Amino acid sequence: MEEKKIPQHVAIILDGNGRWAKKRFLPRNMGHAQGARVVERICEDAYDLGIKYLTVYAFSTENWKRPDDEVKALMKLLDKYLKDCLERSSKNNMRVRVIGDISRLSEKLQKQIMELEEKSASCTGLTFTVALNYGGRDELIRAMKKMTNDVKNGKLDSEDISEEIFSNYLDTKGIPDPDLMIRTSGEQRISNYLLWQLAYTEFYFTDVLWPDFNKKELEKAIEYYAGRDRRYGGVK
Repeated sequence: MEEKKIPQHVAIILDGNGRWAKKRFLPRNMGHAQGARVVERICEDAYDLGIKYLTVYAFSTENWKRPDDEVKALMKLLDKYLKDCLERSSKNNMRVRVIGDISRLSEKLQKQIMELEEKSASCTGLTFTVALNYGGRDELIRAMKKMTNDVKNGKLDSEDISEEIFSNYLDTKGIPDPDLMIRTSGEQRISNYLLWQLAYTEFYFTDVLWPDFNKKELEKAIEYYAGRDRRYGGVK
């Protein structure tokens, strides 16, 4: 693939873990565990293909509505994943960022997240962003609250507010908007994911369940992206 055809930033909605497990008569938690392993591989595949930023939707603000046992299992899996990620980020020169309202997570998880972000901050390879307790509407509201407080306190003039200024109040500050958004498992909606950032993103939907997603499937998505004519509302 030509380098210019590779998206700089790919965002993924990891969907289908539960259905993958059900098809195999396994507990849903086994699907989530397999899905986490796929994330590890896709980080390496993305970097090998020339992608600079990868953002995954791991746990939404709506996911708290799932059965308690499943939520507890997901938090336990997250604990292990964050520990493993600390080692992998150093080994693979991967910077890790977490977006979302982490205040609802346990203190232990919050500390792990802060440690991971701090220790990987100087890494210069793939920038890997994990959306945890994340919702696009929640992010926008939190951003507006911070911005209006700055206006109230005289730190920002309301006349100076622009798209660029507002973007600096979002969780994704400093990260370019996604060029390509992939959703697995056949669903075709964005489910409250990166509502501001996906304004001009190309969407790619696949029936492949996330635990079955691999480098070949990622390449298919990139090939689709390469064939798109991105005009950003203009005319060529």
